[in-house]
Amino acid sequence: MNTVTNGLNSNLYWQEEAPAVVDESNQRLSQEDFFSMLTEQLANQDPTKPVDNDQMVAQMTSFTMADGIEQLNTRFSDFATSMTSNQALQASSLIGQQVLLQGDTGYVATQGQNLSGVVINEQSVRDLEITIETPTGEVVRTISAGSHSAGNLEFNWDGTDGRGNQMPPGNYVVKAQGEVAGESQIIPTAVNRHVDSVSLAASNQGIILNLNGDVSVRLDDVIQIGGQ
Repeated sequence: MNTVTNGLNSNLYWQEEAPAVVDESNQRLSQEDFFSMLTEQLANQDPTKPVDNDQMVAQMTSFTMADGIEQLNTRFSDFATSMTSNQALQASSLIGQQVLLQGDTGYVATQGQNLSGVVINEQSVRDLEITIETPTGEVVRTISAGSHSAGNLEFNWDGTDGRGNQMPPGNYVVKAQGEVAGESQIIPTAVNRHVDSVSLAASNQGIILNLNGDVSVRLDDVIQIGGQ
């Protein structure tokens, strides 16, 4: 799964809310409404068949439970708002740092800048090769990594092509391929990206990290904080 989304995704930010439709009814009953109903019930009951004590206790209990649930919902909403604020404060400390994201696309901001990450190697691999390509598929550099046992393998591209020439800034695609159990396989990768800013998202999207190269990802997509 490629967790890096090319281009800032406008759906991850606060959306303008439509004005609420006022129909002179909030479609909810408060505790006052319940007691008003109870009063009307007592005032209009049949004198020959009054409400017995058990029914009265049951209704009072229902009123109390309804009021308690409403208060609990209000407190939970306040708690959720507080949690979001705390997450935003913690996420702000990521600005200027590198975060590791599963995917194959990295960004070089300036000429001569390194591009690093890991090959997610779950089994022993032989003749591992890591290629750096342009978004159009042109191979820029091939790195022979040899044989390795299971475990993540770090890589670091110095930003040059096979002849030692510095490549221009921009997006680059990292691909890893090797022999696993006697068969040639594509091995997944994860790439370090630089965090430029942090945003609060709409609804349940959570915290959004804005990365260099005009990319936005969710905080939940981060595998590791800090890198080369």
